[in-house]
Amino acid sequence: MTTRTQETHEFQAEVKQVLDIVVHSLYTDKEIFLRELISNASDALEKLRHKQLSEKSIFDDHLALEINITSNETAKTITIQDFGIGMTRDELIENLGTIAHSGSKAFLEALKANGGNSEALIGQFGVGFYSAFMVAEKVEVFTRSWEKDASCYHWASDGSGQYTLEETEGERRGCKIIVHLKDEFKEFAQKSRIENIIQRYSNFVSFPIHLNGDHVNTLEALWLKSKSELKDEDLKAFYQFQAHAFDEPFTWMHFTTDAPLDIHTLLFVPGENTEQLGLSRYEANVSLYCRKVLIDPNPKQLLPEWLRFLKGVVDSADLPLNISRESMQDSALVAKLKTVLTRRFLKMLETMASEDKARYTEFWQKFGNFIKEGVVTDFGHREQLSKLLRFESSAQDEGTFTSLEEYTSRMLECQKDIYFLQAPNRSAAEQSPYLEAFKARNWEVLFIYEPIDNFALSHLATFNDKQLVSADKDTIDLGTHTEQNQDGLPEEATNALCSWIQETLGNKKASSVTSSQRLSETPMIALCSDSMMAGNMRKILERVQGTSPEEPPIKIEINPSHPLIKQLASLQDTHPDRGKLIIEQLYDNARIAAGLLDNPNAMVKRINTLLEQLAHE
Repeated sequence: MTTRTQETHEFQAEVKQVLDIVVHSLYTDKEIFLRELISNASDALEKLRHKQLSEKSIFDDHLALEINITSNETAKTITIQDFGIGMTRDELIENLGTIAHSGSKAFLEALKANGGNSEALIGQFGVGFYSAFMVAEKVEVFTRSWEKDASCYHWASDGSGQYTLEETEGERRGCKIIVHLKDEFKEFAQKSRIENIIQRYSNFVSFPIHLNGDHVNTLEALWLKSKSELKDEDLKAFYQFQAHAFDEPFTWMHFTTDAPLDIHTLLFVPGENTEQLGLSRYEANVSLYCRKVLIDPNPKQLLPEWLRFLKGVVDSADLPLNISRESMQDSALVAKLKTVLTRRFLKMLETMASEDKARYTEFWQKFGNFIKEGVVTDFGHREQLSKLLRFESSAQDEGTFTSLEEYTSRMLECQKDIYFLQAPNRSAAEQSPYLEAFKARNWEVLFIYEPIDNFALSHLATFNDKQLVSADKDTIDLGTHTEQNQDGLPEEATNALCSWIQETLGNKKASSVTSSQRLSETPMIALCSDSMMAGNMRKILERVQGTSPEEPPIKIEINPSHPLIKQLASLQDTHPDRGKLIIEQLYDNARIAAGLLDNPNAMVKRINTLLEQLAHE
């Protein structure tokens, strides 16, 4: 029997430095070592598959292209074996012991250039093998190259500075790595722990992974398939696995592109909006993969915050990653990826809105607030998002939604702007005094019911070169309405009444009092110069700031044709005290309609006083 000579080699100085960095500071999660070793095994199998296409003679050519993992809790070992391309003696030394192919030198040069910040480095250095030393007291490698006349070799090291190398016998083609775990990391020898790591990081590796004889990566990487191959039942199962969900997806988007980036994407819209149901805020749940290996399960920078409800997978081979594959670092490339994904998803929604309005309405009612949030926060996509906004309007029945595009197509020639009115609900909007002028002129008004609607439309500001204007804004130019009731107070009497109301209320309560072109059924109206400080918006600010914002200046307009206003004018001479009570009451009524009355106690006392006076007549 031939005597084998064991050689002892020193790691090169650069490799020692890399080992120290990897073991002590590079990886934030120790379990990453298994992902790295599986990824290396997958790469070796992929290289062997290419060799089989170009070489006539391959050793052990009948062996299946698969990864076999075995664990031994008693011995505290994990063995990862692949039947891939294997290594020769020189390749072992080059890849594991020197700077020639391990990438150690390039890594250290980049580390120096980045001021010692390993997290800022791109991951093209191939040093993932060294991550095993985070958890191992010793690592052994048995390998045989694919070539027919190649020899078998055994490599071993405890990571302290040396490794041994000797020729051996009886190994199959490929590579077998035995990780001897330190006592404090013996949990990684548990089958359940290993299976959990595989399912988390390596579930979609191209080759079968067997753990103690069981096939554990049974799910397919559906995002790499063509649309014609995807079945509804497979998509549902994948969504529930990826999102940890029990519902069915509302819809899904699958696309592949190779320019400007190589991207394979499968995104899902959930069946329900749990934020809408009052549950916790969504967290990012679109996982980032690189060649089917999980890089980050919840990358917060991959999509804009307003798309946090999406679930799914993005796989890109173009992304530069840091050395540990744990984060992306090229901000320009990440921004480009974010832009591509966002625009494709918005394009899908545009198609749905155009081709299946009922389906889009269902989406809008569940997830519309996220679109509004995008309008407020995402300037880069605001124009595209604006086309997806939907609201009820005065021109359509309750429950029917219109787009801004459809609204502008119905505008009359004399109408300059797009008008919207905030109210608690449809009934309140239709009875609002602010709607009267628009109804009289047959101008359509959008109805908005939630505070974020006001934020969204105020941030959008314009659409198709039309200003978006709140119907309660004091500067709206309504012109003169020819059909307005002319049976009102004469101009001189109207001016005198406005002066009396102004005197009674004072400048602090009313910055001005004028005759109105707006009103037909309501006696008095309160107008605010800043719609963001009126009504529900003030309540939102109060919750945010903890104190009630100062009431904005109010302009008062009266309807000189209203019976109560005409009667009020006569009280100035006959019953001025009662007239002042009525003025105060009309003022508070107007503030209620504007959503500005915070404390009704004084109003209630005044009503009681008026009732008492009327009761004595």
